[in-house]
Amino acid sequence: MTASSVLHRDLEDRCVLITGGGTGIGAALTAAFVAQGCRVAFIDIAVSESRLLAQTLSQTARHPVHFIEADLADTQAARNAVDEAARLLGGLDVLVNNAARDDRQDLETVSDADWDANLAINLKPVFFTAQAAVAHMRARGGGSIVNFSSIAFMLNMGELPAYATAKAGILGLTKSLAGRLGKDNIRVNAILPGMIVTERQRRLWLTDQSIAAMIERQCLKRMLVAEDLAGPTLFLASAASSAMTAQWIIIDGGIL
Repeated sequence: MTASSVLHRDLEDRCVLITGGGTGIGAALTAAFVAQGCRVAFIDIAVSESRLLAQTLSQTARHPVHFIEADLADTQAARNAVDEAARLLGGLDVLVNNAARDDRQDLETVSDADWDANLAINLKPVFFTAQAAVAHMRARGGGSIVNFSSIAFMLNMGELPAYATAKAGILGLTKSLAGRLGKDNIRVNAILPGMIVTERQRRLWLTDQSIAAMIERQCLKRMLVAEDLAGPTLFLASAASSAMTAQWIIIDGGIL
């Protein structure tokens, strides 16, 4: 039995929105919430992959799975997508802010436009999707927001200046949102993944050698995959963590 296969009975029929839910880590999260019997929608820009995922999961899901195409760097499009998800699902109980791009950047060549574009997907939408979700969660009597950060900013990785800044900023935003929304029974927590091996990571950045080197640094001597993040996300979304807010969980195999 995997962590994501543990049933959280309170999640059944809950309304869940996942950003970047069509591929990689996001797809694993989408599948995990569907398996819990949730009403699930996800936002992505990868159209063909997302349509296929929604169609495939809907075949055996308790409820239809909804794919919403939107560029989260466009704040109004992000807000509209959250409202559309709430309309399709009949409300909103859980928001998972997963969407991100860990593009590498060289310190000497990063431009003003490069910096803004990176934070426009890695930090800004975390706030504005949460802002748009709040009214829907209040109408349901509360909710849970799970923000995805990363341990990257703790590892002194020189090739990720904007990404590391965004991921550190997400923790500050998580604390601030938790302080503001607690009175509305809306909990806000974060997850910090380590090196999660996805198809995109293998295609762009990772080699067998770099994967082996990271496993050597980990306490757990195995490769971490997207499904390893499903269980912790379900926990933070569910009543199992009902007294937990303004906190974060590191899922890195024991590097830190």
